[in-house]
Amino acid sequence: MTGNSEALGEVTKVIKTEAEYQTALAAIESLMDLDPLPGTDDASKLELLTLLVEDYESRTAPANLPDPIEAIRFRMEQQNLKQTDLVQYIGSRSKVSEVLSRKRPLTLSMIRKLHSGLRIPAKVLLQDRPESSRDLEETSVDWERFPLREMISRDWVGGPYAKVRDSAEEVLRRFFRNAGQLSPAAVVFRKTYHVRSPRKMDQYALAAWTARVATQALRIPSVGPYSPGSIDLAFMREVARLSWADQGPVLACEFLSRHGIGVVVESHLPHTHLDGAAILLDIGKPVIGLTIRHDRLDNFWFCLMHELAHISLHLMESGSKEPSQFFDNLDPGGMKDSRESDADRLADEALIPEAEWTASPACVLRTREAVEHLATKLRIHPAIVAGRIRYRGGSYRVLGDMIGQGTVRSLFPHVAWDKVA
Repeated sequence: MTGNSEALGEVTKVIKTEAEYQTALAAIESLMDLDPLPGTDDASKLELLTLLVEDYESRTAPANLPDPIEAIRFRMEQQNLKQTDLVQYIGSRSKVSEVLSRKRPLTLSMIRKLHSGLRIPAKVLLQDRPESSRDLEETSVDWERFPLREMISRDWVGGPYAKVRDSAEEVLRRFFRNAGQLSPAAVVFRKTYHVRSPRKMDQYALAAWTARVATQALRIPSVGPYSPGSIDLAFMREVARLSWADQGPVLACEFLSRHGIGVVVESHLPHTHLDGAAILLDIGKPVIGLTIRHDRLDNFWFCLMHELAHISLHLMESGSKEPSQFFDNLDPGGMKDSRESDADRLADEALIPEAEWTASPACVLRTREAVEHLATKLRIHPAIVAGRIRYRGGSYRVLGDMIGQGTVRSLFPHVAWDKVA
């Protein structure tokens, strides 16, 4: 697509000539053939070119083009298609009916599929698109890409799958409103988030999980407001010492709630591979989401401290341009930047101060005695020390009986662990 890429670079301002108009149409058709995912650079280029073409057409009143809906009906008649045959291009049966009756505008996703599948010219389908940028963004949401079956199985939304699928937009708008998010598109396509992961995360599943966490966080009784700057190393070490108790993870959640920080435990959705997140709600409340993807005490405490570090270092800075959401898959190999490295260091220092670590036998010995000696001295759970030994030594076969395997999820029985993918 080299030629069209070059042409695209030329059409990034208001279209003034017929030649520029034809170049833009050619670039649009090429981009549609690529079927770019929403939120990607190609999708943004497609939306920009669409707006420029619509602006030119509204100013110049080009030669009469067939009405988009009439063009679809004409192709249906040509190919002897029924409304059910359009489901693969438009979505559900109800969407097909609404589009053909002019109750629902064509989205870019629908236009791409109709252009590709039925070969209806893009310039015909692009007529009468919503004018405002917000409408353009909203109609770019592909509602059926949300993990509807999983959301139903977890009782996040109610109803049989077929019914939810056919009314996905209405159901999901209500779901996001409950989370305090009035614009689902803003959640799916928002730019103010940072992802650390060695594997690609599905943005629709991530948006659904985030909305669920936000909804649950808003239901946590507010004991007091969060005080910016209150999370420091001393505070985090105080949280870490709660690990000594059998109910340590639960006590930590309650402790943080008393300091204005919501902690929500919610298992990850398929294709997210998520361990935890630090989220700043629109109301200014910081929230930590944890998935307990790895049911181990050492993993729980490091994830919790890592997200606390994000809140301390990045999330709540006054006037900061930092992302308002950090999503973390903490498996080895995930992309790190300076913010992730800083959060790792602060989490490590809060759990086991480096000076204490280097002076301890646990730094060189992989024994139960060394683990218990340092854990007792720091008043933290032995699983944290065992986890440090395994990670620093690069050996996950040692001390496997000391990391609290299989002991965390049972502390949060309200979570649908049997639904975990």
